[in-house]
This record gives sequence, structure tokens and C-alpha cells, in this order.
Amino acid sequence: MAACSTARASAGPGRVRTVACAALLLALATGCRNDAAPAWGYPDLGATVRSLSRALGEGCAGKAPANCSDDLDRLDALAERAFSEVLDHRLLDDAYVAAWNEVRRTRQLRLAAAAQARSRRDPHHPPLARAVAAEELAYRHLLAALERVRTAPPAGDGTDPV
Repeated sequence: MAACSTARASAGPGRVRTVACAALLLALATGCRNDAAPAWGYPDLGATVRSLSRALGEGCAGKAPANCSDDLDRLDALAERAFSEVLDHRLLDDAYVAAWNEVRRTRQLRLAAAAQARSRRDPHHPPLARAVAAEELAYRHLLAALERVRTAPPAGDGTDPV
């Protein structure tokens, strides 16, 4: 019995040393990370991008161009939210800004063409149809830019020393 208790007593401090060494090696291997950095992939931005993509897919399918205004305006609200999230995370890049400006430009063209179509009382006015198609294409480019910005690793990959 005495041999058994002696064996347990000598195994105790050795086990503690082993666990301490393992913890030290784990800390050295992982290093100090900047835990204040946002999660890579930006989940809130990802949810907004998915909502924007879904709304774009469901948007003006099978509708007359004059009836697409509400759908495109809903896209605009989602794009505004995505832009706000991009600014919050400081993810702006040239391609995203260019896509954002293209959406703004095509939106203005669509609004002008819609006013012209209303004055002519023609829901299938060709300039309006072209403007709607151009705005949808601009939103697709914006989605691609958002996805590229969202999935790009952050500067320093979030591993900068604190």
C-alpha cells in the first residue's frame, strides 16, 4: 500500500509539470493575437450580401420595367446597409467604390427614365427597360465587389501583436 501511495505522490508533480509545459508550448505556438479584430468573413456583412443577392434574384423577374421601382428601391436600402457595414469595418477598395458609384449613376438614369415613361404613360418604354437592366447589372457588379471585399483577409490577417 505504501508503494502505491508513493507512486501516486511522485506522479502528481510530474503530471503538473507536463500540463504546465504543454500550456507553455501551446501559448508559444499560438502567439499573441489581436482579439479585438473583427471575425474574418464579417458575418453581418455576409448576411446583408445574402439578402441583397436574394432580393436581386427575386427582383424584377417577369415584371414590366415600370413596376420594378419598388424592388430596386428595396435593393438600394440593402446596398446602403452594406455600404455602412463596409465603412464600419474599413473595407473600402477601389473596385467597391467604382461599383458603388455605378449603382448610384444607373439609379439616377432609371429614375429619369421612369419619369419619362410616366409622362408618356408607357410602362414598357425602351429607355426605362434599358435603365432597369443597367441598374440590375450594376447591382450584380456591386455584389461581386462586396463578396471580394468581405472574403479578403484583413490586413495582417488579424495576427498582429497586441
